[in-house]
Amino acid sequence: MCSNLVTQTIRILLSLLFFFWLLLFVKEGQTEEFAVPNSGSPYLNLGDLKTGQILHLPTGLTVTFDQMLDSISASHVIYIGETHDNIEAHKVQLEIIKKLSAQYPVAIGLEMFRRSAQEKLDQWNLGQLSIREFKNLFHENWGPGYRLYQPIFDFARTNNLPLIGLKSSRDVEDSFRSGDPAPNGTFYPELDEKDPYHRAFSMAAFGGHRGTEKALEKPYRMMLLWEETMAKTVSQFLINPKFKKTKLVVLSGGFHVQYGFGIPKRAYRRVPHAYSIIQPTVTHIPKELKNREMEFEKVSIPLFAADYAWKVDYKVPDNVRLGVRLAKKNAGVVIMEVMQNTNAERAGILKGDVLLSMDGEKISHVEEILEQLQTKKFEDSSTFQIQRNGKEQKVQVVFKK
Repeated sequence: MCSNLVTQTIRILLSLLFFFWLLLFVKEGQTEEFAVPNSGSPYLNLGDLKTGQILHLPTGLTVTFDQMLDSISASHVIYIGETHDNIEAHKVQLEIIKKLSAQYPVAIGLEMFRRSAQEKLDQWNLGQLSIREFKNLFHENWGPGYRLYQPIFDFARTNNLPLIGLKSSRDVEDSFRSGDPAPNGTFYPELDEKDPYHRAFSMAAFGGHRGTEKALEKPYRMMLLWEETMAKTVSQFLINPKFKKTKLVVLSGGFHVQYGFGIPKRAYRRVPHAYSIIQPTVTHIPKELKNREMEFEKVSIPLFAADYAWKVDYKVPDNVRLGVRLAKKNAGVVIMEVMQNTNAERAGILKGDVLLSMDGEKISHVEEILEQLQTKKFEDSSTFQIQRNGKEQKVQVVFKK
């Protein structure tokens, strides 16, 4: 009797130990079992692709451009990610827009413009806004970098493709950041904060190590506001009878569309629809551009990174620099700081100088200088008309590396 009791007790203990071991195995193996390898490309490491190749991530098969276009033609919304400063990513975007617009009505949704800019974007589409006014609108909404998008804007205007501003307005962002009600009787978009993969991926991008996640909650919620606002704008496009037969091509940072849990999922939550995600993909950063590389804490995501990955090189404009910090003041565009060993310092430009013109063109906004600098090459020169201590004078700047 005693021997049977001991044997039974041992069996129970062994069964419990096995049960706990099984739970531990499942818990530890869960991430590895469900994680999609190669950063969302299960069949092929994207680094093995050749530049220009297009990979269908769910099958691991390479396709031609025309085959990809045939596949995505059933989609109402086509998301194309980008690294904002990569020339090659914008070439991919334009190529897709050109091909789609040759077969279907197309509108272009842009992260670079705010919803508050829509009236002027419509004027641009109708030819009622000058190029200079449109450039200023871009600078006000996004900042520098107009030349990167210019071929897309020019094609859209020539072919009468509507441009749609997606992002939240500054006053909405300011009120949200302060914890105040939405301004002017408006409402904030509904925020979905419960997606665990979106949160994990975002915190990894923010550098969210353990113990710092609470500090990163505010920037995470601000990003949610951006993505939910862009998704809301997409959903409003989808229910607008005017655009019933029009495809929307959304251009945004790759982060906002990768894995689908950013703008795409949030738009689908509002209005279920067919969509495709195309990611111009960089797998090698040139040594001279390493300082632009974004560091990510590795995190396992059990999702495809996109529908298609299009391998591109990483090329940025070889812009010259003046080497100053500028600010718009009542007096005009003022030099707030001159960096050491820069073209501005070598030319004799000083802190407090007011820039009046560059190569004969009047300067009234900081962005106008940035725009003109983008047209310059190394060893070019420019003549600046400046005001110093109430007196005007000319300064010539030679743009060295």
